[in-house]
Amino acid sequence: MINKTALITGAAKRIGAAITERLHSTGMNVIIHYNSSGREAHELIGKLNGIRRDSAIMIQADLEHKKYYSALIDAALDFKGGLDVLINNASAYYATPLASLDSQQWNELMNTNLKAPLFLSQLAAESLRLNKGCIINITDIHANRPLRSHSIYSITKAGLIMLTQSLAKEMAPSIRVNAISPGIILWPDDMDEEKKNKILDETMMKRTGNLEDITKAVLFLIQDADYITGQVLNIDGGRTLYS
Repeated sequence: MINKTALITGAAKRIGAAITERLHSTGMNVIIHYNSSGREAHELIGKLNGIRRDSAIMIQADLEHKKYYSALIDAALDFKGGLDVLINNASAYYATPLASLDSQQWNELMNTNLKAPLFLSQLAAESLRLNKGCIINITDIHANRPLRSHSIYSITKAGLIMLTQSLAKEMAPSIRVNAISPGIILWPDDMDEEKKNKILDETMMKRTGNLEDITKAVLFLIQDADYITGQVLNIDGGRTLYS
């Protein structure tokens, strides 16, 4: 995919960083979006530009605030003159128990997880259309199976699936829009062993996935899925089958 360019939001760590490295390894130029993970973004960009000069840039933007969206897309377009792929990976995640949730939590989670993917897609649409590009949204299992005490987060991920389907209709036939829904790929930092074991018991494969499972799916949707749009690819070891 030499000379193609991808913008990955939330690209400095975890799944976002793995996707970024995998796309870069195929010859793509990459734009590393980050918010507060500046150290990790600097390390990643240094690594990638050390492999291939001028193949990666980093752009800081707080996706909670719409005023930063245009600057992010403009900088991404200026990097190599256009975009071929937009990956909406950035996500805020924390508990919002009903008894204590408030409008600030609603705004932060909704804006970062759902509003940003919508408006970034709108702003990138012209370039993606010219390049017959694609959009990939990263949702998760809680879009369909809400997580206790995480009602707002779960709503945002359900909304992201509807956004995927809506944009697939509106942006066709020039732009394909799909989603990936990972199960347990990386454990949350604060999860105890009892909870981990419970989740594994609910997973048909009885094990976690790995980052390569996600990055291979991303490459498939970019390279080999010319007739696929509006779909959600579950990569969860069969956890969605648990009842």
